[in-house]
Amino acid sequence: MPYKMLVLDMDDTLLTDNHTLSAKNKELILKVQERGVHVILASGRPTTAMTAFAKELKMDDYNSYMISFNGAVVSRVSDGTILFKQTLSKDQIHALYDFSVNSKTDIITYLNDAIVSETDSEYIEIEKHITGMPHRKVASFKDAVTTDAVKCILLEEPSYLKQVEQALKVAKPHLSVTMSKPFFLEVAQQGIDKAASVRWVAHELNIHPSEIIAVGNAGNDLSMIQFAGLGVWVANVSPELRHHADVVVASNNEDGVAEVIERFILGVG
Repeated sequence: MPYKMLVLDMDDTLLTDNHTLSAKNKELILKVQERGVHVILASGRPTTAMTAFAKELKMDDYNSYMISFNGAVVSRVSDGTILFKQTLSKDQIHALYDFSVNSKTDIITYLNDAIVSETDSEYIEIEKHITGMPHRKVASFKDAVTTDAVKCILLEEPSYLKQVEQALKVAKPHLSVTMSKPFFLEVAQQGIDKAASVRWVAHELNIHPSEIIAVGNAGNDLSMIQFAGLGVWVANVSPELRHHADVVVASNNEDGVAEVIERFILGVG
């Protein structure tokens, strides 16, 4: 059965370590879209930090979608229309803030296209660099967050944050908790993950899960890797996740996405 949808994580999967598209990945993504394959970007990034890449890949010419905020938002590339959105309530965000204080981590959320936090940290600087979004440092996180928001991220040194992840899953079993990078612990509403939104897009396009390839590298990609007919890790996947995919290809710096396209869609190589 030919594959009809290719779902791509962005950071550390589609993009190189310097957050750019390689020429080969771009060339082959354009080629498969011309052949009718739907290419979907699925990222923990805010929507605004994905749009330029989607436009560079000409996804707006092919009735395509972006899955942002780890699945909390689905939007149409051509006009930016939000088609699906699920948020955390103000009270849930405030409770996550209390948890972060008690666990001695930094916490951020996103309001009005800005990163909001009480603190500065090297990891918040990384998020600023990745997203290109402004950072609004506030005196009181709770006073600043007066509405719902799509997600929060707890940030800290990786080995410690792994312990925090387990504690958070116990303390907040009703929320979706996942790692997108070793120092980013992402929290969204219950039932929100990349697989849920990939399922939503597939239904819109009348595509069966068996006709989907999903490519990723981290814990926040695991749900869509397991949902897709063919789940693929790039070689720089977190070691503990490696056995969960059907295939492992070259790393994000070695055109792993292009390898997927050549092997499993174009039938070459």
